[in-house]
Amino acid sequence: MTDTLPTTTSPTQSTGKLLTALIVGGITAIFDTTIVAIGLHTLTERLDAPISTIQWVSTGYLLALAVAIPFVSWAQEKFGGKRLWLFALGLFVLGSILCACAWNAESLIAFRIVQGLGGGIMFPLMQTLAMQNVAPTAMARTMAVVGLPIALGPILGPVLGGIVLHWLDWQWLFLINVPLGVAGLILAAIVINADHPHRGTTSQRLDLAGAALLVPALAGLLYGLSNVHAEGGLSRIDVFLPCVAGVVLLVAFVGWAIRRAGTALIDVRLLAQRSVRASSITLSFLGATLFASTFLLPLYFQSLRGADVLTAAVLLIPQGVGTLLARLIAGKLVDALGARLVAVVGFLIIAAATIPFALADANASVWLLGITLFIRGFGLGVVLIPVMTVAYIDIRKDQMPHASAITRIVQQLGGAFGTALVAVVLSAITAQADAQSGFQTTFWWTIAITIAAAIASLLLPSREKNQ
Repeated sequence: MTDTLPTTTSPTQSTGKLLTALIVGGITAIFDTTIVAIGLHTLTERLDAPISTIQWVSTGYLLALAVAIPFVSWAQEKFGGKRLWLFALGLFVLGSILCACAWNAESLIAFRIVQGLGGGIMFPLMQTLAMQNVAPTAMARTMAVVGLPIALGPILGPVLGGIVLHWLDWQWLFLINVPLGVAGLILAAIVINADHPHRGTTSQRLDLAGAALLVPALAGLLYGLSNVHAEGGLSRIDVFLPCVAGVVLLVAFVGWAIRRAGTALIDVRLLAQRSVRASSITLSFLGATLFASTFLLPLYFQSLRGADVLTAAVLLIPQGVGTLLARLIAGKLVDALGARLVAVVGFLIIAAATIPFALADANASVWLLGITLFIRGFGLGVVLIPVMTVAYIDIRKDQMPHASAITRIVQQLGGAFGTALVAVVLSAITAQADAQSGFQTTFWWTIAITIAAAIASLLLPSREKNQ
């Protein structure tokens, strides 16, 4: 692998305009990872399909998203970042339109896979394009901007979904992506500098053997973990076998990638770099923390407190507001205090702000919980910046696509594991006791995951190393 990408990237790329184009286009795919989850019950009624089938509307999207990520590094080198971004965003917009036109559950699942493939390319590419076009000293502040939709997606997705379903029909869960997606395409075409490879440049061949190992590995792990919530939990055959096969294939891919050196589908040798390794470990715990709470909080308000979809959505708004406000200072905090301190304190804030939910009953003050959610959201908004930025601080620009893929994959796997874990705990405790005890115990588990994330963040570089 060469030290620089063989592209025609211009050094005059406007960072502000680039970030605007990336955020306008990327926010649609990021929100769509969770916006549909709150509408699964509505879809079972409208499409006259069992929940076991409709669940694939979410599962199919997440699987497609995950299996697309490993190909982004190779595709960016072969086609250029701008072309790949336009293709991915166009594919996502097309998938959104097709989803709104779905005539039954099976067609909706198929079109959601199209959406997921586009989103899977956009997520790591969004980070890579941003990091490749800024100076090292501006990385934290840039990540504070580009990471905004990444942080807000799991938090505000269910809120937006609840609002849409209250006033509009289910098709609008997908149609709301189209105007922003089209605007993002226009902005990207105008703003992002062309970086296609020079003619005659020999591009790296696609690592087909690596793909044959990594794609089914990710699919098996995510599919197995997605089935944990069903009756039988970890003992189910569709949990145990896919997860075991996924782990075996993942280990095989790592061994293959190490032997292939820089020509592997994803260069796992980057994990030898402390920055990438520390970021990846912490991001896996962050993913578990973020998606576990995304699963639990709407259920808490709906199942334990009897709130309808819209009310649950509104009650979750303070968390999104806290996350949004945190982005205004997160980059400056990282520059001033260093990644490690900011991340540790941020995770501890999240853990402390989750304790009231572990103690709350069905009659707990909504105002108190709202304040708690605001503080919790602030903590979430703070931690994502240092954890994601660290991965890029001491690697070359041509290695950044691989770092983006690694960090995105571990975050997805961590999120799936966190969700599966709290689903198992909630089901087990609720079956033995009552719903209130189930939620309280499960929130304590979420707090434990968050504290583990705080401990993992001690691996991040200190202030001196981050400058």
